[in-house]
Amino acid sequence: MANELTTKAWCDLVFDEKNKEYGAYKLRSGLAHRNLVALIITILIALMVVLLPLFISFLDQGQEVKDEQVQVTELATLEEAEVKDQSLIKKVDLAPPPPPLRSSIKFVPPIIAKDNEVSDADNMKSQEELSNAKVSISIADVKGNDDVHGADIADVKQVVVQAPKKAEEEKIYEYVEEVPHFKGDMYKWLNDNLHYPSISQEQGVQGKVIVRFIVDKNGRIANARVIRSLDVYTDKEAIRVVNAMPTWTPGKMNGAAVKSYFVLPVTFRLNE
Repeated sequence: MANELTTKAWCDLVFDEKNKEYGAYKLRSGLAHRNLVALIITILIALMVVLLPLFISFLDQGQEVKDEQVQVTELATLEEAEVKDQSLIKKVDLAPPPPPLRSSIKFVPPIIAKDNEVSDADNMKSQEELSNAKVSISIADVKGNDDVHGADIADVKQVVVQAPKKAEEEKIYEYVEEVPHFKGDMYKWLNDNLHYPSISQEQGVQGKVIVRFIVDKNGRIANARVIRSLDVYTDKEAIRVVNAMPTWTPGKMNGAAVKSYFVLPVTFRLNE
C-alpha cells in the first residue's frame, strides 16, 4: 500500500472510469512526488538546525586559538621602546649605604632565678669582661663590620631620601583686591597701535573683540585669547595688539603682586 501511495497507481484506481481530463486527476497524480520532495526538504532543514550550532561553535573555538597564537607571537617580537627625549626619564636617587657599625650588645635587665636554672652563658658580664670584649652597651644587639672606626647604632639615624617636589604652579587669581592696570592712557595707546584690517572694513565688520589675558607678577601679558569674536581678521589683530602692550602694573592681594586675569574689549569702528 505504501508503494502504491508513492506512485500514480492509487490515483488511477480512484479515477477509474472517470473523466481523467478533469483538473483534479492531474492535481492528485503529482501529489506523491510533492510529498516526497517535501519530506526530503524537511529532513534537510532539521539536520541544518541541529548541526549549525555545533558548526558555529567549532569555528569560534578555532578562531580563539588562532587569535591567542597571533597575540603571543606579536608580544614575543616586540622591540624595546626607545625613549628619544632623555629628559623624560626620571632619575631615582638611591639611598646611601649604611655607615660601618661597631658590635654592640643589648642591655637586658636582670631576672631573678634559682642558681641551678642559670647557665654560664646567661650570667651577667662583669665590667672587666665587657672591657676586654671590646664591645659597648647600646640599645640593640648588632654584629658590626668595623669595631675600630665604626659608629654606634644608637647614634645612627634613619636617612630618608625623598624625590624633590615639583614647584607648585603659581595660582592665577580671577579677582584681586587691586586690579592690574595699564601704565598711562590705554585707549590712546590702542588707538595709535591698532590696525583695522582692510578686508574687515570692506565687509563692514565692526564692533568689539573681547580678549582675556593674564598679567603676571612682573606686569607682563601672557596667554591672550579671544572670548568673543567678530571675524578671524579682527580677532587676530586684537590678539596682536594685546601681546604688544608694554608692561602693566600687576594686580595685588594683601599688598603682594600676584598673577591675575584681565578682560579687555578691543573696539573696531568704521568712520562714518
